[in-house]
Amino acid sequence: MRPKPEETTDAAAVRRSALDLLARREHGRHELLHKLLARGFDPHVVDSVLDALESDGLLSDVRFVEQFVRARFQRGSGPLKLQAELRARGVDSALIERALESLAEDWQDLLRVVREKKFGSALPGDARERGRQARFLQQRGFTMEQIGRAFRGG
Repeated sequence: MRPKPEETTDAAAVRRSALDLLARREHGRHELLHKLLARGFDPHVVDSVLDALESDGLLSDVRFVEQFVRARFQRGSGPLKLQAELRARGVDSALIERALESLAEDWQDLLRVVREKKFGSALPGDARERGRQARFLQQRGFTMEQIGRAFRGG
């Protein structure tokens, strides 16, 4: 929904549009910036509105990353996939690392659950099956180290 030409520099219109997007789900600053610019709002106005939303506590990259990682973790996505998706959304690398490290002890359990859901509880018996399962788990975003540990029964 594009703003009227007179609204492109109106901070209230930008704020309304940003709050509409934030009401649906959390957004990172970079992601929200791009969505508002795509709607035709003035970049300087958008920047100042986003600064105000951050100072009001309505926009938070930390909260966005926590929510995003939690939701994708529950869907069975591994750390490499989450890292790539968050980088694509313009999230700071240090923030990504902190969020992924908070789940460091849970990745192996998640991998086991994802593998067993797809392939059953028995470990792969031959190299071909091991390769097939490893490719599947790599696509889900798990590291080769995590995959190897799972195949060794760890």
